[in-house]
Amino acid sequence: MMMETESDLSRESWRLFRILSEFVDGFETLSDINSAVTVFGSARTKTDDPYYNLAVDCGRKLVLKDYAVITGGGPGIMEAANKGAFEAGGISVGLNISLPTEQAPNPYQTRELTFRYFFARKVMFVKYASGFICFPGGFGTMDEFFESMTLIQTLKTAPFPVILIGKDFWGGLLSWIKQTMLEKYHYVSPEDMDLFRLTDSVDEAIQIIHECTINQTPLGPQPPADMPAHAIKPTAEGTRYGIDPRFTGQRLPQPPREKK
Repeated sequence: MMMETESDLSRESWRLFRILSEFVDGFETLSDINSAVTVFGSARTKTDDPYYNLAVDCGRKLVLKDYAVITGGGPGIMEAANKGAFEAGGISVGLNISLPTEQAPNPYQTRELTFRYFFARKVMFVKYASGFICFPGGFGTMDEFFESMTLIQTLKTAPFPVILIGKDFWGGLLSWIKQTMLEKYHYVSPEDMDLFRLTDSVDEAIQIIHECTINQTPLGPQPPADMPAHAIKPTAEGTRYGIDPRFTGQRLPQPPREKK
């Protein structure tokens, strides 16, 4: 086993400043945004794809409802949503990511940031968004959808509307979640199927988000009445403090030790 040298440890410590700088840049650039919607979807979507045109329409209509539009800053669906927001004269944010396979930023961003770390970028997606709209996409889109489900299901964040666009694309996945995760293995609860909405209509998606925002009636679960106030106190990162598991007084049984 190789021992860490003092220079190795020093480099690891200095790396913290790089991480910190990404949060500082993000907070300073986006701090004046009062209400935004984050739009996810594939970077591989072509400009002649119906979903591309739908995402352009989505970006435009969000701006007309006084929302800023946040995307990952790349091509495909991200470009389309930024394009709609840009052409409507709204705030069009691109949170780009530095990748080995270089991602070219789309030209429709009024505010542009580049992140080295996915986790810092994800904080910005959640912190400033009143809702998520997920168009068809690949592993990245799945990651963003399921992370939002995890945050809402565990009460780690105040619930926000998550809308899936494209019944043909998402239908198979949602059937698998229902039939396999829920009904066969019971790894999710029936109420977890209500944490999101599925539609083919951009107008419906925006209306759901707008009604949830205006009426403060989120789609997700509410904390139990007996939950301590400090557990649901919001953090500056857009999540909740929660309860430290070391101080709940409840521990799982210790596994038996083997006799020597």
